[in-house]
Amino acid sequence: MAEKEKGPVFRQVVLDCTDARALAEFYRRLLVWNYRPGDEPPRPGAEDKDWLVLRNPDGGAQLAFQQVDRLDEASWPDPEPVPQQLHLDLTVDSVEELEAQHARVLELGGRLRLDRSEDPEEPLRVYADPSGHPFCIFVA
Repeated sequence: MAEKEKGPVFRQVVLDCTDARALAEFYRRLLVWNYRPGDEPPRPGAEDKDWLVLRNPDGGAQLAFQQVDRLDEASWPDPEPVPQQLHLDLTVDSVEELEAQHARVLELGGRLRLDRSEDPEEPLRVYADPSGHPFCIFVA
């Protein structure tokens, strides 16, 4: 019997950002995830890390943040001057939950880029996080 081919294990998505802590905090609060041990905010006056990881408390993939000096915000839905390149898909169970999460995203500093919440087949909204990375929240 032939051996099943095995590929690498998917670990995490890494987002470049000019302020790793600020973006990690945005997603930590939005997703209600936890910092990897040792990545919690530093004590006052201590230097912060430029690489942070959030973990889903239910297990599975992680989300990491890598600080860079400069980052051009995606201009999506316009393909020019900076294409989307990648986006995160997040789901909720109902239109009511989509509305509740909309308020949370805006409160946390996200910006609405596209609103298709009235779409009867797939209600969704597309946002930009504080660093300009696009992400969707849709009813699945």
